[in-house]
Amino acid sequence: MLDKDQIAAASQVLVKHWRDGTKLDALEPELRPQNRTEAYAVQAALSGTLFGWKIAATSESGQKHINVAGPLAGRIMSDTVIADGGTASMKGNAMRVGEPEFAFGMGRDLPPRAAPYTVDEVLAAVDSLHAAIEIPDSRFADFASAGEAQLIADNACAHLFVLGAATNANWRAMDLVEERPQITLRGQRYLGHGKNVLGDPRIALAWLANELRGLGIILRAGEVVTTGTCHPPLPIQAGDRFVADFGALGKVAVGFE
Repeated sequence: MLDKDQIAAASQVLVKHWRDGTKLDALEPELRPQNRTEAYAVQAALSGTLFGWKIAATSESGQKHINVAGPLAGRIMSDTVIADGGTASMKGNAMRVGEPEFAFGMGRDLPPRAAPYTVDEVLAAVDSLHAAIEIPDSRFADFASAGEAQLIADNACAHLFVLGAATNANWRAMDLVEERPQITLRGQRYLGHGKNVLGDPRIALAWLANELRGLGIILRAGEVVTTGTCHPPLPIQAGDRFVADFGALGKVAVGFE
């Protein structure tokens, strides 16, 4: 079992590679988490201001992309957030994909408790819905073989994040499962599907709330939860502009350099 010093050291290794834009093959055996609990402890040692949370691998294509069997939670740090319409650096990004996502802004806290939260309870705590784009990456050179525990420690492949404006639409009355956001990239158009996000973005949000509940972490008012890609990850390169149009729910865009 990793002790506090090993947890801190593992986190520092991953942060250094993120800042430097470099990759590693694997954490040293003495720093390598062996289960989800240890992995989340390494993730929790990340420094910085928490902006919100991401969910990796909520779709079958996302799970295949990083070779895991189910979703993983990660932290979105404030210094990784890019303004809507802004530009993201490709420096050090080996994964090189963009992902259109539904993101929820929390209006009140969901503290840990014994019983799981229901989808309705979690939705009652939501203040806003946003179109978003995640730009994931891993600190591991071969992220597909890193394994679940190392990827969780690696902040569930969090890298950069773009948040659109809160929608003015009555999203609570909409069937998010059947929402079909349109993505424009290099003159091509792609159609996402809400059902790709754990079957329903609202179910994915509840999964995140309960994953944090099990870790003893409060999902706090003001935090944003992005729920995973609604389209298979789309390859990006410098010079691209990625636009995700969620129709009545709004639009979000980012360029790459």
